[in-house]
Amino acid sequence: MRIISILTFILSFCLSSRAEDGSALWLRYATGTKAEINCRKQSPTLNIAVSELQKYWKGGLPVTLEVNATKELRALGNEGYTIRTSADGKQITIASSGEQGVLYGAYHLLRLQAAEQLSESNSSATNSDSKLRVLNISEKPDYRIRILNHWDNLDGTIERGYAGHSLWKWEELPAVVSPRYEAYARANASIGINATVLNNVNASPKILSDEYLQKVKVLADIFRPYGLKVYLSINFSSPAALGGLPTSDPLNKEVIAWWKKKTKEVYSLIPDFGGFLVKANSEGQPGPCDYGRTHAEGANMLADVLKPYRGIVMWRAFVYSPTDSDRAKQAYLEFEPLDGKFRDNVIVQIKNGPIDFQPREPFSALFGAMKKTPVMPEFQITQEYLGFSNHLAFLAPMWKECLDSDTYVQGAGSTIARVTDGSLFAHPLTAIAGVTNIGDDINWCGHPFAQANWYAFGRLAWKHSLSSEEIGEEWLKQTFLPIAGQPSRNSVNEISQKERQQLHSQLSLLNSQLLQESREAVVDYMMPLGLHHIFAWGHHYGPEPWCDIPGARPDWMPSYYHRADDGGIGFDRSSKGSNATAQYHSPLCEQLDNVDTCPENLLLWFHHVPWNHRMKSGRTLWAELCYAYDRGVQETRNFQKLWAPMEKYIDPERFRDVQHRLKIQTRDAVWWKDACLLYFQQFSKQPIPYELERPVHELKDMMEYKLNITNFECPPYGFTR
Repeated sequence: MRIISILTFILSFCLSSRAEDGSALWLRYATGTKAEINCRKQSPTLNIAVSELQKYWKGGLPVTLEVNATKELRALGNEGYTIRTSADGKQITIASSGEQGVLYGAYHLLRLQAAEQLSESNSSATNSDSKLRVLNISEKPDYRIRILNHWDNLDGTIERGYAGHSLWKWEELPAVVSPRYEAYARANASIGINATVLNNVNASPKILSDEYLQKVKVLADIFRPYGLKVYLSINFSSPAALGGLPTSDPLNKEVIAWWKKKTKEVYSLIPDFGGFLVKANSEGQPGPCDYGRTHAEGANMLADVLKPYRGIVMWRAFVYSPTDSDRAKQAYLEFEPLDGKFRDNVIVQIKNGPIDFQPREPFSALFGAMKKTPVMPEFQITQEYLGFSNHLAFLAPMWKECLDSDTYVQGAGSTIARVTDGSLFAHPLTAIAGVTNIGDDINWCGHPFAQANWYAFGRLAWKHSLSSEEIGEEWLKQTFLPIAGQPSRNSVNEISQKERQQLHSQLSLLNSQLLQESREAVVDYMMPLGLHHIFAWGHHYGPEPWCDIPGARPDWMPSYYHRADDGGIGFDRSSKGSNATAQYHSPLCEQLDNVDTCPENLLLWFHHVPWNHRMKSGRTLWAELCYAYDRGVQETRNFQKLWAPMEKYIDPERFRDVQHRLKIQTRDAVWWKDACLLYFQQFSKQPIPYELERPVHELKDMMEYKLNITNFECPPYGFTR
């Protein structure tokens, strides 16, 4: 007995201390099942669907996979699918008119299982404890192209990447193939992402060289069975830089001939190549304007070259240059006059806001300006302006805020989702992009909770009507529920039914009070009430509202945006200022133009407001600003309390990782609050309300401190230089 007890203790210790390193993402399936899966056809894609279900489906019922051309399935398209339980309740059938749809349906069924949403009884019961509910599911994607944009450079670095180096080991390809390439494709297929841009929009011409195209081909071949199509960012000057031509003028015959030859070469290697993503005439990147041509002329040249191969051009509208005009207006001013002048295989890619992925922005007015041209949203999954991989910020609420915003371009109900999904203007080419947060860290995304943003983007790209709460619940359950059939955190046995119910309750709290509140908390402790772009120079991690670099462009300086002075704070974009409000349709433009009707969470975006302006709360603007910053700090402290009970349910490695980052986030929130309030107090000349937490830093110390971005995770408190 003693020997058995010792062995049990050793086994218990080994099992309970086994790490979950996060590499499995939300695909933490129980193995060892022997499911009955039937499929008459065989193909690389269908074989993946069969294999996934054979290994991980434990619902008891046999599953049949069908590729069928019924009227219903044709209406759902090659990526749509149905999942139905037979009338006698003895079988489940996943059917689609395309093989890709069958694979997506298989992952949908496994998602329901992993999130414990298959049983007819309460959600805390395991599948084996209760009867499977009858399934009658019919789905198709809202967007034709659901694409990740990697900002990966050929040297392995990632611009605005906070999870290690690039996943693509260009120096090893094509000879050495990492198993993570297929794991990446699998993860994307599981949430319906069907496209990827491998390289940075600040593109090196080398990506189109013969050497690198051979490397790209290897990745495309791996991704193909998962339905993941490859695209490339291109440098507009490639004909000159790579081809040795004296010009890259898009109307030059030699330039056109070069692009035709290069495109033919690409498609000879990658027959299903998707097309090009282009950043042109922005932030120093070359483009057609360098030759006196328009964005439409540049995009159309490439579109004509790609047309025979059914390729597309995604042309970014993120353009701005030194000008006296309000930077927030520039994309609209350049692209609105070009509406209707683009080829039908060009889609204009628009950032969600008019500046640059700020924690809160109004939606870009360009979404409501182009009726004849397909446009697509560009969201940023990586947290360039939201605390990098140190801060927990669930971004589904931000993206829903954008997608659900009404442009009024065709009257009420003209949401950005309807403008971009083809339902409002009937454009057949529809797409949505996310600048990815993926790196070579073992858990892919740095912060364990940053995986939720990759997941959320995929789910919203598939079905934008999903709520942020639904997505959060799915991800939390798949990520933190114990895997059925495996030991619990502190035992050789499975988690008990009572503990499982308690964990469900705790995950529900995490969803409602942590995930769903986290983005708003970041806004509060960084830049509430419409403040924006007051980040530190260069790295965008910490606060620096005082930043003033001699000779730098004004629109790169925080003061350009906050405009704090003795009279008030905020950028006047009303009809009395830059008149950016005029770019929005009525009645929104009138609402935004009036300081009394402008939503208070965007007040300082559109108005320069006196410090003593009376807010809806009854407080002055200054007091409201103080309360918002303090609220953000208190929220982050509450996040730590909400996370603490998870220690008894999950592995210590992931628990401590999240706990450590929440501590950093709280310290950073205090840093932001003290820096901004003490700096702006010089102009308001009013006290911080006495009932609020006092600053713990000195403004002088914070203004002299320069963060070492190679070790940004722990800003030294005391701020020694």
